[in-house]
Amino acid sequence: MANQIKAKLQKYTLAEFKHEFPNDDACLEWLKNYRFPDGIYCPICDKVRKHHRIKNRPCYKCDYCGHEVYPTAGTIFHKSATPLRTWFDAMLWIATTRSGHSAMELQRITGVTYKTAWRMFKQIRTLFGEDTIPLNGEVEVDESYFGGIRRGKRGRGAEGKTAVIGIVQRHGKVTASVVSNVKSSTVVPLISKNVARTAIVYTDEFPSYDRVANAGYKHRRVEHGAKVYVDGSAHTNSIEGFWSLAKRGISGVYHAVSPKYLQSYLDEYSFRYNHCNDNVPMFKLILKRI
Repeated sequence: MANQIKAKLQKYTLAEFKHEFPNDDACLEWLKNYRFPDGIYCPICDKVRKHHRIKNRPCYKCDYCGHEVYPTAGTIFHKSATPLRTWFDAMLWIATTRSGHSAMELQRITGVTYKTAWRMFKQIRTLFGEDTIPLNGEVEVDESYFGGIRRGKRGRGAEGKTAVIGIVQRHGKVTASVVSNVKSSTVVPLISKNVARTAIVYTDEFPSYDRVANAGYKHRRVEHGAKVYVDGSAHTNSIEGFWSLAKRGISGVYHAVSPKYLQSYLDEYSFRYNHCNDNVPMFKLILKRI
């Protein structure tokens, strides 16, 4: 668990970044080569043709027929007036932290407007959603609640909170989903969708998990209500560690997140968790998802 929570990001230094992407032209050239590794196909000529860069435009033109190709089309950069280098700066910046950065910080660093900075981060977060199924082996499931600080009841039943179901494979990946409720009719199908039938599922004693065994899983529980948090191999420490990571990040950096956008923030923290031990630098992982 500790190895998963502790981000061990591979080094990709600022000097390396500046050497590889010194300006907008270098960023566009990388994007073109990444999207068209075998050369640019021209639909007019109906074959791969040599293209040349058009000056002062993010565009390449076929040397034979003049057909234009925009490498930014269909990406998060599409129709954006923000320089590509600024986009790449933002992706590097978001990759080199465990907790994330706010749009206000990006505004101060890059000089763009707050509206632009917020939109850039919103677009970058769309890259973090990924398919982690099926989770197998020993899998922990737990529900949590996200929302601003309010008086009154905490946790289950608290007003104004957004419910989230988290599923993590021990020493593996995590997925977190915003849900409308934590009833058994919601929780069990979500487990069935994300967890292989051969897995052992660990939960606490919450009644919504009563039907997990009926869904065909080996199911073990730990009685948190009796102040029992570990019973042999039965515990939910891994998923609770992820909750701590996500909540501290959101409260410390973003302060509050609306239910409308919470899923994208959870995807961001899940992506960090899932790739913290990869051999590829986090920035490169993000860049190749554009």
